[in-house]
Amino acid sequence: MDSLYGGIEAGGTKFVCVVGSSPQEILAEIRFPTTNPRQTLGYTLDFFRPYASRGKLAAVGIGAFGPLDLNSNSPTYGFITTTPKPGWSQVDLLGEISRGLDVPVLLDTDVNTAAIGEYFWIEKNNSLDTLVYMTVGTGVGVGVIANRRPLHGLVHPEAGHLFIPHCKVEDPFEGVCPYHRDCLEGLTSGPAIAQRWGVRAENLSSDHPGWKLEARYLALGVCNLIYTFSPQRIVLGGGVLQHPGLIDLVRQQVIELLNGYVQSDWLSSRIEEYITCPGLGNRSGVLGAVAMAMSLETVK
Repeated sequence: MDSLYGGIEAGGTKFVCVVGSSPQEILAEIRFPTTNPRQTLGYTLDFFRPYASRGKLAAVGIGAFGPLDLNSNSPTYGFITTTPKPGWSQVDLLGEISRGLDVPVLLDTDVNTAAIGEYFWIEKNNSLDTLVYMTVGTGVGVGVIANRRPLHGLVHPEAGHLFIPHCKVEDPFEGVCPYHRDCLEGLTSGPAIAQRWGVRAENLSSDHPGWKLEARYLALGVCNLIYTFSPQRIVLGGGVLQHPGLIDLVRQQVIELLNGYVQSDWLSSRIEEYITCPGLGNRSGVLGAVAMAMSLETVK
């Protein structure tokens, strides 16, 4: 390897850090719990410093939980802002890593970074301009690649909080989102499943009716993403989507809900290729961060 790049998947539960240059060329990797900022960022810097001090580390990419300030003209650019994660509000994540390693650093949301990973390493040779990545786990997040770039705007996409039809006669559960109660995240996340049925998703039996309800809500969210972004690929990841058969139920529901309105052979005969599992498995985020670092070095 000539140039080495750092990737950080900064999750609310754990940090994953790697040094390498491709999915097949990872030189070093470490994982540790997300505790307080001082300790967690200290571990992060300690991992990368041997490479940075020898001039081997060209750049670092970070995919982080948020919300984040991604406006480069803002005085709090690169900060984690109003996160519910205790102790992490108003933490200068980008600045701490950049100053600590003295290398270029690029920051984006964890789910945008996962979308970048899938696009850069899996789809970039398939002539795609648009891709949507939805993760369903502790929360629900959506990353968007539009015109071959991650989508930003006022802040960043928060499509995990889409409002979807919720029949409280069929499903009286109020939802768990502290801001909206029964938005998409409030109805479909891992904590929502656990609170609604009294058992964690991984322990919910395969024949439980909760999975059909879960698939219906997720399909409603996916349909809204199709109508809004018209993506050429949708990738569904996260712990909840690992339940056997759930993605097939979502695909079926998407076709039924669209009801022929969107005309494409991807939807009529190639739905398994259109709505897919992550090609990088659970490494989409950290490998997306490596791809971000590589893009920084390219434009340096």
